[in-house]
Amino acid sequence: MMPMHLDTAYINAIGDRQSNQDVLDSAFEDDLACFVLADGTGGHLGGETAANLVTASIIAKFRKDASFSAHALRSYIESAIQQVGQEKASSAVQKNMSSTMATLLIDIVNRCALWAHLGDTRIYLLRQGKILSVSKDHSLAQRMVDAGYADYAALRQHPHRNILFAAVGAEGDIVPEVTLDAVALQEGDAFLICTDGFWEWVHEDQIEQSWLASRNSEAWLKQMNTMAEKNIANTDVSRDNFSAFAICVRDTSAL
Repeated sequence: MMPMHLDTAYINAIGDRQSNQDVLDSAFEDDLACFVLADGTGGHLGGETAANLVTASIIAKFRKDASFSAHALRSYIESAIQQVGQEKASSAVQKNMSSTMATLLIDIVNRCALWAHLGDTRIYLLRQGKILSVSKDHSLAQRMVDAGYADYAALRQHPHRNILFAAVGAEGDIVPEVTLDAVALQEGDAFLICTDGFWEWVHEDQIEQSWLASRNSEAWLKQMNTMAEKNIANTDVSRDNFSAFAICVRDTSAL
């Protein structure tokens, strides 16, 4: 099997907020790569704490028990859920904190990927310049779309878009969605992992257009953020924290 290279870039910005509750991190162990992005909720300190706990615990568990399987990925997330639950129980100030979560696990040697998410931090997979799949938000607006009461195209402007029904620390009866079967990766495949402060202002066609016009992940991410800034410029909306990973699959022979 031909060797694979991951061309990666990221952005993490405070936007127009007083604090940044978006946290991201990545790690590489034994030809495996793990990318994590979290967006905290539950007040200033609570949101920051939850997002940091989610990201740090998943990366720590991955570094300790690096493995490629849906079971392993689920165990990383369960570790984060446990850490956030313990923090909530130990502090009345943090009792309402929670965090969205999106995690991508890539087997570089065997050229395949698994991912998981909870909340409205998204994972897009692009192939040949087109969005092949996108995670489904755990939000009230998404439920209304699923029920036929709202159109997907209007989801970004829906008045209830920010109401989540699941997040780490507020799972309820929802379990994190984990891909059960590994997805084989091809040359040119690309992942975009992003918080709502990013995808809210970049439409799907713009994600595709900017990927086709870019030579690498850094350029792709910059183009998408430029589009987001233009889209928000003529509104009276203040921009939330926004963060994203851009990850492109490249054959090492083509480098």
